[in-house]
Amino acid sequence: MDVKDLKVLIKMITETDITEFEMDNSEEKIIIKRGQKTEYVAVATPNVAYAASQPMAAPAASTQSTATAVVAVTEETGETINSPIVGTFYRSPAPDAAPYVEVGQVVEKGQVLCIVEAMKLMNEIEAEFRCKIVKICKENAQATEFGDPLFVVEKL
Repeated sequence: MDVKDLKVLIKMITETDITEFEMDNSEEKIIIKRGQKTEYVAVATPNVAYAASQPMAAPAASTQSTATAVVAVTEETGETINSPIVGTFYRSPAPDAAPYVEVGQVVEKGQVLCIVEAMKLMNEIEAEFRCKIVKICKENAQATEFGDPLFVVEKL
């Protein structure tokens, strides 16, 4: 399934009351789960080598969705904000833009902390509560797994 088909499928699901969708065949498995404000897209495909001449599609601004971060308590001086999906961690909205947050910054509930890109969809990770950024756990453009810590924060 290509990205265009996946986008159409996600749009169809978001326009209905369906909260979970799963499709499995010999080549790929697609699971889409959504809740009140959260959309998770997980796609597992076999390792396939693509030709270098194949064009890469640029992410479209209209494909942005908001993902709710998972929060866990750590032994450090606060809580962690974890990745809700598998993808690529980005600190800023564009390579030449300033990062969303810096260490020591106080952020408000609902403020965007970072982006996790998954399947060319840009998922904005928002703060679930007012907090202070203690540590940024990932480097810009670093791969992240579900549940990986992205930030250590001090709840205010």
